[in-house]
Amino acid sequence: MYGLIRLPQDAKVEYLKDRIGGLAKDPGLKRAIDEAARWLCRAQDNSLSQDGGVASHYSLINGWSASYPETTGYIISTMLDYGKSQSHEEFRRRAKKMLDWLVSIQLECGGFQGGLIDSKPVVPVTFNSGQILLGLACGVREFGDEYLGPMRRAADWLVETQDPDGCWRKYPTPFAAPGEKAYETHVAWALLEAARFEPGKGYAESALKNIRWALGLQKENGWFEKCCLADPMQPLTHTLGYVLRGLIEGYRYTRDQRLLDASRKTADGLLTALREDGFIPGRLNQEWRGTARWSCLTGSAQISCCWLMLYEWTGNVRYRNAAFSANGYVRRTLRLDARCEMRGAIKGSLPIDAEYFSYEYPNWATKFFIDANLLEENIKKQTV
Repeated sequence: MYGLIRLPQDAKVEYLKDRIGGLAKDPGLKRAIDEAARWLCRAQDNSLSQDGGVASHYSLINGWSASYPETTGYIISTMLDYGKSQSHEEFRRRAKKMLDWLVSIQLECGGFQGGLIDSKPVVPVTFNSGQILLGLACGVREFGDEYLGPMRRAADWLVETQDPDGCWRKYPTPFAAPGEKAYETHVAWALLEAARFEPGKGYAESALKNIRWALGLQKENGWFEKCCLADPMQPLTHTLGYVLRGLIEGYRYTRDQRLLDASRKTADGLLTALREDGFIPGRLNQEWRGTARWSCLTGSAQISCCWLMLYEWTGNVRYRNAAFSANGYVRRTLRLDARCEMRGAIKGSLPIDAEYFSYEYPNWATKFFIDANLLEENIKKQTV
């Protein structure tokens, strides 16, 4: 209680709402998506580094952060998708501003730094470079050859630094626990996107080599070893969402039934962790049992995206229903009557004082939330 007393007022209020007040009413898809998209705009405008990137997070303790290159990279696709869904040119302009900033900070080797823009040391990192490559590939698709050179340089660096077995070990992030990471299939996805524009450069072969390596860490029930930032025996749903999305994208690129089967193993395991009200525990052990009483809302949104993609390919309504339930749960965590710094944003954890980005609203949580809800909206439109 002493710690609670010392918290800033906004943090106290949010703590008490989460611990005592419970979930809010579901605001519905359109309102939730619109408010979340506007919050991402505010995160870009209020970044402490004022460089065109997106602030990593808003903290109820310390306020806005500096820009985060990694997540700015994959926010680009969300800004473009949302802008097209609303015929709103502002979001296209914002995405281009993000792209131009990322190109300006690309390292000489072709890779990108880990951490926030003001983090030290400034060293190239595999995972972060892959997520920025996703944005660069979107830039080529949307704006043309202006971003083709930076995309090639980033993709070439990833291919050149990959180990022969498909794993990336040479350039890990200094901001997470050391060791091999199964969730770098999310980097493989980025190479597959680059391969759509440069099919003869070995990008797809490199990506699929990594996916095959990661499948060697998949258990029979779909759970993955070595799939967490810090605790591989009970990985975050966030990193499980990463590894699953990489598998799914491997299938989308190749249509290899083995990759679809592997994706469904993991997706089916995650189904068993879903509570009836849409809650998913923030950490899951190798039996798919929750080891946390809190939810990692980022991971819930990522998993929902994966379930909806699998529903579209398989027609299995269990995936659709699970995703709708998880999305509804996360929508009910939104505070739409809050100050603009919090309105429309997704918390790192629910309750807000739990382990994952405690008392913070990470930009990637809101990004994945928008993606998941746009997918739900599109599926519902198709069935009307």
